[in-house]
Amino acid sequence: MNVLGEQAATLPEVDPQRPSVARIYNYLLGGRHNFAVDRQAAVAARGAMPDLPAIVRLNRQFLGEVVRRATEAGIDQFLDLGCGIPAAGNTYDVARRLDPASRVVGVDLEPVAFVHARRQLADDPAADALYADLLDADQVLASPPVRDLIDRDRPVCILLVSVAHFVPDTERLTTALAAYRAAVPTGSLLALTHACRKGPSPQVEQVRRVYNNTTAPLVARDAGETTALFGDWDLRAPGVRTFGDGCPTPGRQSESESAEQAFLVGLAVKP
Repeated sequence: MNVLGEQAATLPEVDPQRPSVARIYNYLLGGRHNFAVDRQAAVAARGAMPDLPAIVRLNRQFLGEVVRRATEAGIDQFLDLGCGIPAAGNTYDVARRLDPASRVVGVDLEPVAFVHARRQLADDPAADALYADLLDADQVLASPPVRDLIDRDRPVCILLVSVAHFVPDTERLTTALAAYRAAVPTGSLLALTHACRKGPSPQVEQVRRVYNNTTAPLVARDAGETTALFGDWDLRAPGVRTFGDGCPTPGRQSESESAEQAFLVGLAVKP
């Protein structure tokens, strides 16, 4: 069976000479689905910001905490926007461990991420992956994976973990998120993490230059700009904060103080 399905024909050629943000992230998580050029870019970014591996681990811990909270709230549907290449602790693995009946749809524009996600989910009728740009919200919401697996009459957990800062067009991002928020019912959750801008930073600027040579540029936003991405949904306390201030995950592995201040996190519920 062709696990890629009809979307295989739409996949672009993968350029092994150009770093990919998804493959860099996979490498920093200890994954194997990356090329030499991705590893070189990751090393350069880590040289500019030594805390980068710790930041990636914190993002993964936050993702797991959100899935746990959603499951405890009775939510068993997950729309993972920018799902990335499967690695330990991904949305699908955590959701399945907590609730074997949960439904998961991952969305990514990175061909390697889509291919490996589809292969991981090939034998699971309650999960699927979609090759699409998360900014094309209407296309995502009307796609067969979302239409068939996500019951929009029941609450959905929407995830954008370590993704939004790779969308420099704030207007398009805001419009897309408004469409996703409008498409789900009361009680749904939106979880987001974002690179934090706290004024000029030589480290952030060096990392940004590294990522500007990849498949997606990086833009940091401040707490106010990140809060605006949640629209009129009710932010769970303590609101949009850095990892260290806003993610009191039970048993969470402690990281360096600078790593815990580098990213903003937030979780909101639809009133």
